[in-house]
Amino acid sequence: MISLTNIEKVYRTSTIETLALNNINLHIGQGEFASIMGPSGCGKSTLLNIIGLLDAPSKGSISVGGQPVTSYSDQEMARLRNQRLGFIFQSFHLINDLSVLDNVEIPLLYRKQISAAQRRQMAQEALERVGLSNRVKHFPKQLSGGQKQRVAIARAIVGRPEIILADEPTGNLDSVMGNEILSILQGLNNDGATIVMVTHDEAMAKKTHRLIRLFDGTMVGDTTLTLC
Repeated sequence: MISLTNIEKVYRTSTIETLALNNINLHIGQGEFASIMGPSGCGKSTLLNIIGLLDAPSKGSISVGGQPVTSYSDQEMARLRNQRLGFIFQSFHLINDLSVLDNVEIPLLYRKQISAAQRRQMAQEALERVGLSNRVKHFPKQLSGGQKQRVAIARAIVGRPEIILADEPTGNLDSVMGNEILSILQGLNNDGATIVMVTHDEAMAKKTHRLIRLFDGTMVGDTTLTLC
């Protein structure tokens, strides 16, 4: 589904050059639930951003569904992200002045073929999926951390993406809330979504299908996991 070939990412300033990713070759298959682990600063989030087409590699190529996308224009990349990818962030990135329902609708605003009534219906269905149908009129400041993350998941899945990318989705939550979020992700994966998750939590990672390890920007492990 997503293939990265000979990916290199270099960050440059006037005096310093930092190699963030070095010769990454990675294929994420349809229906996989893969986790990415490694110490802070090893390139996990950079890799996730490149998989999600939020950042461009310095070298190498990317394909999605067998289609090379490295040379896509910014507009083509944005359309692909909106139609096929969903993003979940550690810090939620909700808009405090918007209701829960309005926050979830945001990705659909860029799909001009979807009417306002359809957007509202799809957002309500996404919130029901994550157990928040009774919070549609609340605002983010009225929610717990776990509820905010569930809103963020609803926003990520409202457009029914094939691929969900999650950057430390349980990092700001206690273990109980973290397990609830992981359970939601597992349910989405069971329904066919491909998921790539960055995490520092070994126990969480071992509940996925595959564990990819990074160290200093290099892939040092890629293990298929046997789930109990």
